[in-house]
Amino acid sequence: MAGEWNYTSGKWNGDPNDKGIQTSEDYRFYAISAEYPEFSNKDQTLVFQFSVKHEQKLDCGGGYMKFISGDIDQKKFGGDTPYSIMFGPDICGYSTKKVHAILTYNGTNHLIKKEVPCETDQLTHVYTFVLRPDTTYSILIDNVEKQTGSLYSDWNLLPPKTIKDPEAKKPEDWDDKEYITDPEDKKPKGYDDIPKEIPDPDAKKPEDWDDEEDGEWTAPTIANPEYKGPWKPRKIKNPNYNGKWKAPMIDNPDFKDDPDLYVFSKLKYVGIELWQVKSGTLFDNVLICDDPEYAKKFAEETWDKQKDVCCSFLFNLVFPKYYCLDF
Repeated sequence: MAGEWNYTSGKWNGDPNDKGIQTSEDYRFYAISAEYPEFSNKDQTLVFQFSVKHEQKLDCGGGYMKFISGDIDQKKFGGDTPYSIMFGPDICGYSTKKVHAILTYNGTNHLIKKEVPCETDQLTHVYTFVLRPDTTYSILIDNVEKQTGSLYSDWNLLPPKTIKDPEAKKPEDWDDKEYITDPEDKKPKGYDDIPKEIPDPDAKKPEDWDDEEDGEWTAPTIANPEYKGPWKPRKIKNPNYNGKWKAPMIDNPDFKDDPDLYVFSKLKYVGIELWQVKSGTLFDNVLICDDPEYAKKFAEETWDKQKDVCCSFLFNLVFPKYYCLDF
């Protein structure tokens, strides 16, 4: 059964008139979406930003949103609906406390390879994903960059450009032993005669010990501090060490570059689809634009300064105009 959304400013807020949508029922799946004029980010920077607050001290549940391309039946929007980008925080127990950044390429969803920790308190935080035409990206939390890199290195969207040469073989004379036995080291004379245990020199025969009745008294044994265990020659640096052998890298014959790797065409919907054990997550101030600086200022004016915005839960779409849409 799908959970119900509340339109509210939450339990505590800087402005009671600044409202968003909040999950309201425990142990529920939630799904909601909004349509906007279709666009492509080709030759443009794509910025996706929203604020989220887990008032309920979330133990297990998502706080992420999805970009969706093409036409969908919004009444049937759910977990099986294909998406282009999924971005935002996800928390479940002690093991999962991270920011998802999942990109769909050729019908396959690819998770970011880097770990990006998310915020876990009960305050409002702003999450921003920036994707540039040069295939670089940035992930920001509260206007602070937490991760950056390239689509090529941080997702497995394409096969690697280079691979280890499968035909390469380690040379027979390659010496990969970093340490060798010292040929000059010799076992000391009498080493094997050193006992593992010796009589305790501090032990004394009890005064009431009777040799006739108790037998001949012998001191208990203790570990011999001179005993070093089985002798082993020491190790020294190998003067002929060649290092760990690695196969040389060659161009991957399966690699084919895609100049439009960063492009998401026909972006038309944004939605929230998630599971929550404990409800109370509040989403607000969703922004889609092509200017990271504008997004930064927008966050300062909404999240940082708690100013009113044109819609309580909105989309500002800058391709190249501004749009406000309600769920």
